Amino acid sequence: MPVSGLPYCHTLHMVIYMKTTLNIDDTVMRRLREEAARRQVTMSSLVEAGLRHVLADSSAEEEDAKPLPPLPSWKSGGQRVDISNREEMYGVLEGQ
Repeated sequence: MPVSGLPYCHTLHMVIYMKTTLNIDDTVMRRLREEAARRQVTMSSLVEAGLRHVLADSSAEEEDAKPLPPLPSWKSGGQRVDISNREEMYGVLEGQ
């Protein structure tokens, strides 16, 4: 047994896989359990497959997305104050 007290295979799984905590609605969790049992897979593998599917879809949507139009511009009348001058900036903000 390794010095850490954990068998090698357990230590290896801790390095390869990340454990996390998710807050999942009770209704969704019940359906997840049922579907995992029906497919005879773990809930973790089913969640991971679902996340991979969603993430693959979102990357395909990003590739198909049209470029955004340029942001509008307008004439503002110029700057009222040099922002590097704090006293002047505070004076304008305070209405002086």
